[in-house]
Amino acid sequence: MCACRCGINVHMKDGKVAYIEGNRDHPVNKGVLCAKGSSGIMQVNAPSRLRAPLKRKGPRGSGEFEEISWDEALEIATGWLAPIRKSAPEKLAFFTGRDQSQSFTSFWAQNFGTPNYAAHGGFCSVNMAAGGIYTMGGAFWEFGQPDWDRTKLFLLFGVAEDHDSNPIKMGLGKLKAHGGKVIGINPVRSGYNAIADEWVGITPGTDGLFILSLVHTLLQSGKIDLAYLSRFTNAPCLVNNDPASPEFGLLLRDEAGKTLVIDRNSGQPTAFDQRGVKPDLAAQYEKDGLTHRTVFQLLAEKYLDDAYSPEAVAEKCGVSAQRIRAIAAELARVAFEEAFELDQPWTDFRGDRHEKMPGRPVSFHAMRGISAHSNGFQTCRSLHFLQILLGTVEVPGGFRFKPPYPKPVTAHPTPHCHSKPDCPLDGPHLGFVRGPGDLALKEDGTPARIDKAFSWENPMSAHGLMHMVISNAHAGDPYRIDTLFLYMANMSWNSSMNTKGVMEMLTDKDEDGNYVIPRIIYSDAYSSEMVAYADLILPDTTYLERHDCISLLDRPICEADAAADAIRWPVIEPDRDVRGFQSVLVDLGVRLKLPGFVEEDGSAKYRDYADYMVNHQRRPGIGPLAGFRGDGSDKGRGDVNPEQLDRYIENGGFFVEHVPDEAAFYKPWNAAYQDWAVELGFYDKPQPYLFELYSEPMRRFQLAAEGHGDRQPPDHLRERIKETFEPLPVWYPPLEDVHVDEADYPVHALTQRPMAMYHSWGSQNAWLRQIHGHNPLYVPTKIWEEHGFQDGDWARVTSLHGEIVVPVALMAALNENTVWTWNAIGKRKGAWALDGDAPEATKGFLLNHLINELLPPKGDGLRWSNSDPITGQAAWFDLRVRIEKTGPPDECSPAFPELRSPVGKGPKTVRQKVRP
Repeated sequence: MCACRCGINVHMKDGKVAYIEGNRDHPVNKGVLCAKGSSGIMQVNAPSRLRAPLKRKGPRGSGEFEEISWDEALEIATGWLAPIRKSAPEKLAFFTGRDQSQSFTSFWAQNFGTPNYAAHGGFCSVNMAAGGIYTMGGAFWEFGQPDWDRTKLFLLFGVAEDHDSNPIKMGLGKLKAHGGKVIGINPVRSGYNAIADEWVGITPGTDGLFILSLVHTLLQSGKIDLAYLSRFTNAPCLVNNDPASPEFGLLLRDEAGKTLVIDRNSGQPTAFDQRGVKPDLAAQYEKDGLTHRTVFQLLAEKYLDDAYSPEAVAEKCGVSAQRIRAIAAELARVAFEEAFELDQPWTDFRGDRHEKMPGRPVSFHAMRGISAHSNGFQTCRSLHFLQILLGTVEVPGGFRFKPPYPKPVTAHPTPHCHSKPDCPLDGPHLGFVRGPGDLALKEDGTPARIDKAFSWENPMSAHGLMHMVISNAHAGDPYRIDTLFLYMANMSWNSSMNTKGVMEMLTDKDEDGNYVIPRIIYSDAYSSEMVAYADLILPDTTYLERHDCISLLDRPICEADAAADAIRWPVIEPDRDVRGFQSVLVDLGVRLKLPGFVEEDGSAKYRDYADYMVNHQRRPGIGPLAGFRGDGSDKGRGDVNPEQLDRYIENGGFFVEHVPDEAAFYKPWNAAYQDWAVELGFYDKPQPYLFELYSEPMRRFQLAAEGHGDRQPPDHLRERIKETFEPLPVWYPPLEDVHVDEADYPVHALTQRPMAMYHSWGSQNAWLRQIHGHNPLYVPTKIWEEHGFQDGDWARVTSLHGEIVVPVALMAALNENTVWTWNAIGKRKGAWALDGDAPEATKGFLLNHLINELLPPKGDGLRWSNSDPITGQAAWFDLRVRIEKTGPPDECSPAFPELRSPVGKGPKTVRQKVRP
């Protein structure tokens, strides 16, 4: 249904779903349920559900299929995949959408041997995740949460309502109840921002500049937590300050590789983690004729520059200098004047005992709004940087990590890409690079992955670049593939930039009349737009007809005070010939004799996905589920328990283990938390670490661009890497701003997802469609009056890439140079079993038609991805447009020919009544 993963109780009558309510005992939602959860009845009864495996019989894109048996479908899939694995596994590109089984699907892909695997994070919010992990070992949402019970000032950046909605609503309720203040920084005032005490309608893409101006003001006034910085961050660590040195900008380390600080007691360089050390933030140190200065000195010099003053940034951000200073003053006042302490002793990683836990009641939250820009990684780092300067991370009242986080970068794998015929991949596909040596490159220096993740074009792309897979495969750049295998990823519609172009790429043929992308396998539960472009359809179940695993190995449901995971289990049997996709992968793994799925004699290791959930062990004692292991009493680590799923069901579908009181805060440095985390299996030994205000991995890429080291970027990327890979957070204009003339395209255009929908999955839901059946383009007062718009008018919206004609609506609470709409409401005719004249297909639209996956040509013959140059995050929100009034058409444009639906059309009237 969505990524919130709320617990539900499903009431049955006569074998049918009669009513769905929230589970009051569940750690995520505590009984609260939103429109999506309540309307799940319509999700499992939707007429758009696929009914049986399908084999294409007409041209791609026509929607012409014939139903086949599962035996035939799996024989076809095996017949396509087996030869690839034996000769060139990289010819399979396997990418999944927003599912809950990425540790499993990546395990399957790794055993197949292809380097080409990732999930949807590259076009969602990898900047937020990677920016947080590289800076402090975790980020917002699934990685952490505000201390709702104690925070008094909450800043919300770029958050729509679809992510983590119930916990955030509950948290905001708590905060408001005890008198806390909410400041919303967002070009659009909807949802959470609508109930903010103060709204800042910032110019899109300038959040990082605004944040660094707050940093400037706080430094200028001395309102930063020096004690926190010296003890828990790399602010006192020594940096090579000699421009002539090949290690210029790298941290000074001892023989064991530990970063060095100057101890105020001895005046000597000392490893950061030594007992009794008191790091000096202002020290300098000479070694072998080289001067070393602290990170703190470098950051103070950088951000005290007048270029970051409120007066210098106000016009660009659309926020007055006075207001920037007022927000900085409020942050400082609450953080320092309303500081408090908890009477809770704890011991830090240096062995020092503390009798109290100091708290600062300021917290932050952010998501896709600041992430989905081409400067998003540095913006996300800037926000984490601001939290850390205030000393508000992992303290009472501030931002708190959720187990199994925090984890330093060093606790994560590096990406692996070396594939050989008939062999598993040499390690996990995704990870966190430490420098150029970890890039996924072939021996000739070209990208090893079809999406070019972990290449010089996007070196730190921790989630891959799913939005570039089809475009790169079609262009044969960096090579051709044989089979594209997608799960729950609507890439021919709302999940792609350049939607029309992608549809053409999927149907394009070469000179011999063969499809340029030879084979496409797709799995979905519903007849989405992507179904029409596949050659083979493997129909999935709905969420109440399947087993699922919300695993600590993947994207768990933990809270700051507890580790937790959960299962789904089938409460109804499918009335169609469909199978859970994960169980289908298990079957394919056996047919293909993948090592992780068969015993030495070739027999199946697992019957299905439920069997995998119980019996798979990623390493000894660690499996997909952490609860009820061994004899049912083991937690985290333990032997396989054949009755594990039954124990979960008896417990309401989840497992919870609370963090000990002494371990509740200061988790990266708290000895009690580190020991507890080892006991639960998050890692095998304590791993305390310092927050990285200064990112050494980024500096290593800069050094390579400056000509140092064995691995260096191609010449055309050197300047870009030098400019964007600054080891201290920096702001640069979004890349589309650089490529377009502001006079031609003066307006910013954004999308966001509504609380009642998630991706496109609510499109077939008869109840949810009553809330969002179509979407207007929301226009601010300034633009509305300039163009003389009135209610019921339509507009032509043009970008450098294309144009749309859409209905408009006035919205006053909106940045004056920004328009926006809900995403994924517009549907293509013929999809989702909707009628051809359904409002979604006639008055619903996508901004995707205006966005290209490539930046405008530079005249150098190169393809430049419309992505963050550091992580490859899709830059959805960099879009610039112009808008003009036009006469009302019959329907939105562009309009595409109606697809032939493999499931027909739904009834005119949908009734749901279950008799006792």
